[in-house]
Amino acid sequence: MPQYETTFILTPTLSVEEAKTAFEKFLNVAKEGGATIIHTEEMGLKTLAYPIKKKTSGYYFYFEFQAPGTLISKLEREYQIDTNVLRFLTVTLDKHAIAFNIKRREGAFNQPKTTTE
Repeated sequence: MPQYETTFILTPTLSVEEAKTAFEKFLNVAKEGGATIIHTEEMGLKTLAYPIKKKTSGYYFYFEFQAPGTLISKLEREYQIDTNVLRFLTVTLDKHAIAFNIKRREGAFNQPKTTTE
């Protein structure tokens, strides 16, 4: 089964609880469509690079999953219907991206550099 990752941004006018509820809703859509969730991240409220729908910040969420290809159109349709979603992006992961994500989850990046003297 192919592996995917999706990132979406929710409007900042939601409370933290409402944003988490929306995140759970999209996870459930994926699970009901036959997806196996590999990893999830709630990145929190962040400033946007440019305004979207007159908003300058948004709640970022990310999850990585394995699913049949037919699920992607259903998931993206749910993103389009939900008025709280500012933007979304779903991509298929190749073997290099999967290896990178595994290393990132294990903490291989952003480690302080050690100097030997």
